[in-house]
Order: sequence, then structure tokens, then C-alpha cells
Amino acid sequence: MVDLVLVAAVVLMVAAMAGSLLPAVPSGLFSLAGVWVYALFGSDGLGPVALGALTLAAVATVVIDQVGGPIAAKLGGSSNRTVLIAAVVGFVLLFVLGPLGIIVGVVATVIALELADGADIETAARRGVYTAAGVLASSVAQLLLTGSILVAFLLVVFLL
Repeated sequence: MVDLVLVAAVVLMVAAMAGSLLPAVPSGLFSLAGVWVYALFGSDGLGPVALGALTLAAVATVVIDQVGGPIAAKLGGSSNRTVLIAAVVGFVLLFVLGPLGIIVGVVATVIALELADGADIETAARRGVYTAAGVLASSVAQLLLTGSILVAFLLVVFLL
């Protein structure tokens, strides 16, 4: 007999992995939902240590999604003010445009603020490229985390 709760949890976690690469799917939240669907409704419990570790990994995925671009902007030479404003804009646009809002909002904010602060177009564009690279690197990190969550979940469910 098929355990529908297990299937639902795995489907959510696979969707999370896809969401790491697709701009409109919140990967960390899907992983978190998968873990908690199984924890609350599954036939076997996950145990407090596994539940805590999987929850922390999913929350880390959400955080990485939010801060990857702003951190890259800082590493690219943007000011703390620019980084903070870009992070806030990305967070707000997450709710307006989904994860695509983070990418567009953070990169456009960095470029606009750099130009407003007197940077030449080349410097502003370079800092925007650093930011875009950070957003893309955070997608790779999200993919690795969501994949690890899925594998760890399956190990806990089937082997422990």
C-alpha cells in the first residue's frame, strides 16, 4: 500500500529542488512543507533530531535565497546602504513577483543606487553583475541544500 503522506512529502521536496532553478518556486519553503507534512501526518515520526536538522536546513535555504544577491553586491564593492536597500527591495518584490522579484529587484536596485551615488556606468554594471552572480550562486546552493534535505529525509524514513 502506498503511503500518500510520504508521497506528498517527497513530491514537495522534489518540487523544492526544481524551485532552486526556477524563478517562481520557493524552494526552501517547499522543502520545509515536505518535512513538516510528513512529521505531522506521516505514519512514522522523524524524531526530534532529524526534524530539527531538516527544518534548519530548509530555513537556511530560505535565508540563502534572500541574502545571496545582497552579499554578492557587498563583495562587489557596493556600500552597506546599497546592500541593505537591495535586500529590502528583493524581500518586498518576493511577495509581488515571486523569486524573480528578488533577482530583478536586487540587481536593478544595486545598479540604480550605484549610479545615484556617482559611480560610472561601468562600475555600476560590474557591481550589478556581481550581484547577479551571487543570486545565481545562491540558486546552486539552494539546489544542493534541497537535494541534501531530500536524501537525508529518505535515509531517515527508510533506514533509521
